[in-house]
Amino acid sequence: MTLRFGVLGPVRAWRGAELLPTGSPQQRALLAALLLREGRTATASELIDALWGDEPPSQALAAVRTYASRLRKVLDPGVLVSESGGYAIRSLGEGALDVALAQELAADAEKAKGSGDLCLARSLLNRALGLWDGEPLASVPGPYAETQRARLDEWRLQLLESRLDMDLEQGCHAEAVSELTALTAAHPLRERLRELLMLALYRSGRQAEALAVYADTRRLLADELGVDPRPGLKELQQRILRADPGLAEPSAPVAEPAAAPVRPAQLPATVPDFTGRSSFVSELGDVLASADGRVMAVSALAGIGGVGKTTLAVHVAHRARGAFPDGQLYVDLQGAGARAAEPETVLGAFLRALGTADSAIPDSLEERAALFRSMLDGRRVLVLLDNARDAAQVRPLLPGTEGCAALITSRVRMVDLAGAHLVDLDVMSPEEALQLFTKIVGGERVASEREAALDVVAACGFLPLAIRIAASRLAARRTWTVSVLAAKLADERRRLDELQAGDLAVKATFELGYGQLEPAQARAFRLLGLADGPDMSLAAASAVLDLPETAAEDLLESLVDTSLLESAAPGRYRYHDLVRLYARACAERDEHPPSERGAALSRLLDFYLATAAEVYAIERPGDRLVAALEHTEHPGLTFAEGSAALDWLYTEAAPLLASVRQSAGTERLRRAVDLLWAAKDLTESGADSHQYEATARAMCEATRASGDVRAEGRARTILTDVLLVSGRIQQAAEEARVAMELAGSARDATAISWVANNRGLICLHQGRYADGKPFFDQAIEGLRAAGNRPFEATSLCNLSRAHLGMGNIATAVEFAQHGVAIHAEFGRTVRLANSHYAVGMALHRAGRHAEALGHYNEALGILRDHRQRLWEGTTHFRIAEVHLSARRPAQAAQHAEQALALRCIGGDRMRGNVLTLLGRALTVLGQVDRARACWREALNLYEQSAAVEADEVRALLAPATAA
Repeated sequence: MTLRFGVLGPVRAWRGAELLPTGSPQQRALLAALLLREGRTATASELIDALWGDEPPSQALAAVRTYASRLRKVLDPGVLVSESGGYAIRSLGEGALDVALAQELAADAEKAKGSGDLCLARSLLNRALGLWDGEPLASVPGPYAETQRARLDEWRLQLLESRLDMDLEQGCHAEAVSELTALTAAHPLRERLRELLMLALYRSGRQAEALAVYADTRRLLADELGVDPRPGLKELQQRILRADPGLAEPSAPVAEPAAAPVRPAQLPATVPDFTGRSSFVSELGDVLASADGRVMAVSALAGIGGVGKTTLAVHVAHRARGAFPDGQLYVDLQGAGARAAEPETVLGAFLRALGTADSAIPDSLEERAALFRSMLDGRRVLVLLDNARDAAQVRPLLPGTEGCAALITSRVRMVDLAGAHLVDLDVMSPEEALQLFTKIVGGERVASEREAALDVVAACGFLPLAIRIAASRLAARRTWTVSVLAAKLADERRRLDELQAGDLAVKATFELGYGQLEPAQARAFRLLGLADGPDMSLAAASAVLDLPETAAEDLLESLVDTSLLESAAPGRYRYHDLVRLYARACAERDEHPPSERGAALSRLLDFYLATAAEVYAIERPGDRLVAALEHTEHPGLTFAEGSAALDWLYTEAAPLLASVRQSAGTERLRRAVDLLWAAKDLTESGADSHQYEATARAMCEATRASGDVRAEGRARTILTDVLLVSGRIQQAAEEARVAMELAGSARDATAISWVANNRGLICLHQGRYADGKPFFDQAIEGLRAAGNRPFEATSLCNLSRAHLGMGNIATAVEFAQHGVAIHAEFGRTVRLANSHYAVGMALHRAGRHAEALGHYNEALGILRDHRQRLWEGTTHFRIAEVHLSARRPAQAAQHAEQALALRCIGGDRMRGNVLTLLGRALTVLGQVDRARACWREALNLYEQSAAVEADEVRALLAPATAA
């Protein structure tokens, strides 16, 4: 077992995993002095000076010899050697001394940075910085140790500055603000840290704060040192004032620390029998080649559905792959459907594909687009945007720099897409159509029936998709001749009225494929097309078809083989938009009895409701809401653990919400509302919040129109939850009032208790603590009667906050601790985290800061595991409050910045609270101008929502205003 030594913290020695005794402080000082000489000999007099300086004891030499003798007994033979009247440490293995390892890592990081590999450089620096374990040479006496301690501290700061500089270069400015805020508080005169903080704030959209940092720095330097800021800091201030475009975005792509950048390869497979289109292939290839270091090329292919836009684009993209070595991105924008893909959702997927962690993906469309362009800067990436709705959908998804290219397909001609090379794709020529048909069917079969083959491709309108389907059918049936197929297409009742210009030609092609399906395939094709979601999982499809998954999979894969269905990913399926419309027309025409259409959608809704209820039950064990939901015939899925359950919920968000919306105005309405209720994590976690809210509002309208009082009461209860999460308290209050009236009329005990709890929360937000208490009492009484102990515990914790507001601190602590005790019986759940949060608030008010932090940290760990990002941010805000009360402003500012980065429950109003607290912490740290910038932003947020906190912030800003 080899020896290891540490000086970047307490001076320690290990043999393997065993910590060795290193003796008294003076003995550790001797060991440190020898280790830091890196194998060189230290004379006895040098060691005496190192340990005692100018005032050594009378027996100093004897003491040095004693310390050396004791160390030699502890260490391996031959490690501590005596020579030339002094001592040295030799024969250490590679990486045996932490400071030497840190030096090697830092040197490697510098080399990686010089070669342009910032990801590797950052990773190496983080490893080096991770070797520090507190204060270097902690508790080691002597002048030498003091000098080395200062040197190592300064070196660590230099490494931190280098790594933070690379963080900003990589676009990680939002994450850097929190760390830089704490560092500038600890080292207020270090201008480089201030400069990095200014840049990080500016890139985070906080220009006023960035300028305020400069003002704070200038005043501090003048007061403390009588000097002005260095020129670099002044220049940065001027560049921020004039909004220098060079500051706006990083010059290098964001990526997770890795040995090599992520190179996505998302292009779908090209068809092996691609035929014709040679002029288009050449034209598009030339345009893409123009991106070679000179421009950002954009080509847009337009044409009717089924004309082969995607096939051509994918073929051209594969031919051009060599010109784009940094990767190829692909997305189906679903532009022909009722719900086209949202650009922010697409950008989120692209950023993940390029290696960005979920936590580093911004929320807004503009920020995601800017980060996407930044990541592609200096790289050569091809982006294939398939099935676009219009130019507005495409613009945020375009690269912004030379060397990249975008290839777009759409039904519309994008004349309003500036700089795009437009290509109008028409049907194939008769020769090309016949070539494609021949490649699929086989030359021998076509050669003897050339005229019949020409009749077939003509009947298909020379549309590639129609030709491919017809040829595939023929190729799969060896007993048919080409003339048989031509005769089928010659039936004018099936063809002439539909083989017209435009999309009708595609419908005829689909009719040909549909007509060749076996009965079970045709039923699957019809019924699966009824659902509104963008795609469908195999499990959901089996519910629609009322078949076991294995049988359903066989049918779906056979439909994929006919090109009537697409396999979006393993286990997921989707229709081309026009095929879906055709499938629905077939269902209306052919499904018997007609009630089977509604039954299929009912089975799908049952599947989603039963499975979402399972997810809810796993996340909130013991909660009785599941028992109060509408009954389902389908059992739904089961999950072995919570992570898989949450994965399912977030993956299925879009089709699940589509199923809810599609049930408006049907007999499925009650179940749809209950499905939305069971899937409430989609909004409470911050995921899919906008779509969830839109669906909740649609359900409120649908239930009101239906006259179903119980369903409307639940829908408005759900909408109240959404409004509370986003901080729109006044709107939440109105919805809750109506929800309570409706729930009372329907005698819906579950909704009554839920709304009562929400109305209490609204009172807390409005500062009406005494008014909130009766609502919580009502909720607790109802929940206790229903046996819903977890939710009862949650209401107890909320009641604790009401008592806290009324000044009854001991009672508040008692109620919150009771809530923790109940929740603890059900495991490590989100609600247990919420109860720890409530205890933390009460203990904070009681002045028991250490205990409060313990509960808050326990809550944080649970919330991270359950992906409750908004609650995680809110808890960081509460931790910041405790640190500020405990007179630890630097820690308070750091946690406040984390809350801003994660966002909080409560929307803009809570953001205002965080900014107000951050300003208070910065004021204590002497950063007055930055504090006032925070308060001005907070005041603007408060005034927009007419929040009562606005007066508090005006008072904070008033002194300087009066002056």
